[in-house]
Amino acid sequence: MTTPSPGVISTSKAAARLREAAIEAFAEHGYGGTTTRQIATRLEMSPAAMYPHYKSKEELLYAISYEGHDLALRVARDADIPGADAVTRLSSVIGRFAGWQAEHHRRARVIQYELNALDRDHYRIITGLRRQTTQVVRNVVDAGLESGEFTVPDAEGVTLALMSLCVDICRWYPSGRYNEPEAISTLYADLALRLVGAVR
Repeated sequence: MTTPSPGVISTSKAAARLREAAIEAFAEHGYGGTTTRQIATRLEMSPAAMYPHYKSKEELLYAISYEGHDLALRVARDADIPGADAVTRLSSVIGRFAGWQAEHHRRARVIQYELNALDRDHYRIITGLRRQTTQVVRNVVDAGLESGEFTVPDAEGVTLALMSLCVDICRWYPSGRYNEPEAISTLYADLALRLVGAVR
């Protein structure tokens, strides 16, 4: 499990409220289309009241990104069942990860699509968390190939495809009859097994 660097995620209630307000604003208007004044207005506070918690809009985005990616990583790790067969493991990991993306689609939209607004050091840290999450899935794919449960020619390629399917949920969710996280979880778990040619 990852541990946020000191000072990245403030534990104060005011800071948490700022992050939630910023998520809503960024999800609606994009990072570039949102001002600190707009975020503060959602909480009926002045922009100056934000600065004791976050020195800039970018620092606020970084906190949101770190918190969101850390949560997503924990979801993937907690869903893995190392002692089980690869089919069960992949179904669990992708099902839970996809369900989380749907349940937290506004947060996911911000942390997935506003990465380029982060400064270089913050971007490097966040992409490190993303690589750790991808590695959880890659480990399961590799295990399935080794056991003969999966039949794919390219473990790296299929891992990237699985991750892409999941992180893109926030772009369109909810849509049509797919408006419940549980339905997304079930659908994507099945799609994942089909994608790896799982032998059942």
